[in-house]
Amino acid sequence: MGRKNESRVLIISAPSGAGKSTLVSHLLASGLPLAFSISATSRKPRGSETNGREYYFISAAEFKRRISREEFVEWQEVYRNHYYGTLKSELERIAAEGRIPLFDVDVMGGINLKKIFADRALALFIMPPSVEELRSRLEKRGTDSEEEIEMRVQKAASEILLAYSFDRVIINDDLEKSCNEITAVVKEFLGLR
Repeated sequence: MGRKNESRVLIISAPSGAGKSTLVSHLLASGLPLAFSISATSRKPRGSETNGREYYFISAAEFKRRISREEFVEWQEVYRNHYYGTLKSELERIAAEGRIPLFDVDVMGGINLKKIFADRALALFIMPPSVEELRSRLEKRGTDSEEEIEMRVQKAASEILLAYSFDRVIINDDLEKSCNEITAVVKEFLGLR
């Protein structure tokens, strides 16, 4: 088990509204040797999102060009003409910093990355307490229309069935407890106390 941490990756996935972003922010602020892997997307920025911080925002046409040039570790079309993917250059940037990439990706992205990185990866699934609570969180977030919320809730219900594809499931029903649990699980994976 003498693998160096640099060869490891952390994958965190969840249905929309499960509280994944809050747990990812907690991990990134915890002092662990992690670096946020910025995904590329063809969707438009939401709210205060900035290119190069939350995502690399590129057009669908540019995304397809980069696919043809094999610039992605993995990619997918999540919704029609809404692409998400991990650029190889992003992993090179993080490796150059001597840190471990933290992938904050949707459920299919997480499954794809786990297949690619296999036992080098710890794949965590953040589970909402219930689909009803997830709907309530999405409504409170106020960033989506009623139709978009309905689409996300339906997608979440099917994604929850894929939780078994991940190494660990963390039920995010109590934020403090979830933060402590995810930190402990990641420290154990990295061989830290």
